[in-house]
Amino acid sequence: MIIEAVTFYILATVAVFAGVMVVASRNPVHSVLFLVLAFINVAGLFILMGAEFLGLILVVVYVGAVAVLFMFVIMMLNLDFRELRRGFLKYAPLGAAVGIVLLAEILIVLGGWSIAPEGGQRFAAAPIPDGLTNTDALGRLLYTDYIYLFQAAGLILLVAMIGAIVLTHRSREGVRRQRISDQLRVRKEERVEVRKVPTGRGI
Repeated sequence: MIIEAVTFYILATVAVFAGVMVVASRNPVHSVLFLVLAFINVAGLFILMGAEFLGLILVVVYVGAVAVLFMFVIMMLNLDFRELRRGFLKYAPLGAAVGIVLLAEILIVLGGWSIAPEGGQRFAAAPIPDGLTNTDALGRLLYTDYIYLFQAAGLILLVAMIGAIVLTHRSREGVRRQRISDQLRVRKEERVEVRKVPTGRGI
């Protein structure tokens, strides 16, 4: 029990520190690295609670795909973040208002739990049958009781992916595209020119 408590406090402390550094870091690359650190520690907390499936999904999907994508986008686009920060004060009141609303919602939820703790029992999770792990129970639940909702979510993601591809490949003026057929039909005479250069002179 003591080892679990010590592990929880270590992972939680590092996760909170990494979350703060994601926002406070001036270098966007450092922010992404701190984001990866926060994901890994939160995954450790999930595994500590017995939800190993969520912890592994967090590492595989977010650390292995989303955070790495953020890193590549930041490094490839070479964004000028000084220019982006100039409008920070302009939108600071709106951001503060949204933050206050979110904080009030969190306090209302926490206050509801402290006032009426029996209310959470209405939404208690289904017990895991004996002999099944968390991953097995979640898989059986998704592919039996919620199979139609699961398939609908997959269709929505498929439509979103197709929409993103269509928007990316829409025809725009001034954008040169690769045409494989033109490249295959090209002849040597159209691309290669042989010149005889006199000795001691340039072309």
